[in-house]
Amino acid sequence: MEAATRFTRIPQYSPLCVDSDKTPWHPFTPYSEEVMIKLLHVDAVTGQVVMLLKAPGDCSLGVHDHYGTIHVYTISGSWYYEEHKQDWVAKAGDFIYEVANSKHTFRTLPGEDMVAFIIFEGSLAFLDENGQRVGLETARTIQQRYIDHCLKHDIPLIDLNSVPVS
Repeated sequence: MEAATRFTRIPQYSPLCVDSDKTPWHPFTPYSEEVMIKLLHVDAVTGQVVMLLKAPGDCSLGVHDHYGTIHVYTISGSWYYEEHKQDWVAKAGDFIYEVANSKHTFRTLPGEDMVAFIIFEGSLAFLDENGQRVGLETARTIQQRYIDHCLKHDIPLIDLNSVPVS
């Protein structure tokens, strides 16, 4: 018997297709009633979350400190971090890569809604004005917020974790 045939077959995985029309926007409470998120994928193993974030103009989400990397592609509107406004303001079509262990204060520019596609790994700590942690978000807490919202509003749950095996 050849060595290659002694190994267990590795399953083939199919792409996960999420119909974003079937996943609801829901408020990013308790941090904001105005900022809305739409989950697209949650990987509980890596802690990765893929989502859309929507915020009205002249809105702040407060200070957050993240412990993993974040990739943000701005779809519409403009936003910045108060700590970096002199360096850049992200507008539609801009890509921002955030290194782990960085702290920022999110704010949108007045006048138009902002929508961004975001991939983050690890956790986000939300801080009060004294730098004290008031909340910690992970893939698990983000997914639970989605589940709670769907159950409260009688919206069918969509499996945002599984990858189909073919």
